[in-house]
Amino acid sequence: MTTADTTIAAPTEAAVRAGAVAGLAALRAKAPLVHNITNYVAMDISANVLLAIGASPAMVHAIEEVEEFVSFSSALVVNIGTLSPSWIDAMVKAARRARERSIPWVLDPVGAGATALRNEAVARLIAEKPTLIRGNASEILAVAGAAAAGKGVDSGNSSDEARAPAIALARATGAVVIVSGAVDVITDGQRVAALANGDALMTRVTAVGCALSAVVAGFAAAVKDPFEAGVAATAVYGVAGELAAATAAGGPATFRSNFLDLLARLDGDTVARTLRVVA
Repeated sequence: MTTADTTIAAPTEAAVRAGAVAGLAALRAKAPLVHNITNYVAMDISANVLLAIGASPAMVHAIEEVEEFVSFSSALVVNIGTLSPSWIDAMVKAARRARERSIPWVLDPVGAGATALRNEAVARLIAEKPTLIRGNASEILAVAGAAAAGKGVDSGNSSDEARAPAIALARATGAVVIVSGAVDVITDGQRVAALANGDALMTRVTAVGCALSAVVAGFAAAVKDPFEAGVAATAVYGVAGELAAATAAGGPATFRSNFLDLLARLDGDTVARTLRVVA
């Protein structure tokens, strides 16, 4: 444990399991409308993942309507994967309206640190106080202002390397920070949980990580505590990915289909039984 972790508390394993089960049930009961401003590659899988798990997706990015649309949505996710000046302005407008209306919103800083445009977009969006920030280790390190070894939108760092910077970022921004990797780390700056489900096949299908950010937004709409929402979303997603990979003999394409099926039929008992809590 690093020095930055000395005041950090970890929820019990039993609490994490119970929270994941309760969160999944809450999401399905609410069926939240999740407003996505996301990249072209992620639109299809994000929409399908949200539908499979029990939420309602909307892909809305026109600057002329984002404020109006987010006002009646349950949550917002902003993904900076494919940027243009007009999209950035629309993202900021939507995030600001969500903040003003106390609607939870999630920032996915895809490729943060790779270009000046991305860094400027992240800075503008951080100013709008995201409820949660989810990215891979290199993206979180870059957003936190630490040295990162990203390769475009892919991570060159481990979640363990990003743990202390994630805690610092959560404290600085007030957001829950989720670091996705072989071990997923979730922190609000005071609490931290680490989960070890999932499978390497999840990195072989484009935008599976982006779709997790959409699912996090759905859980944030249904679970009052953003930290608990982030833990529950990550837990359920990892379990589904792991189980889908176990029967994906054909490789990435088979995994994608299996993953959607698993999300649709996943139950709380399976989540509780399969979840691996490591911290």
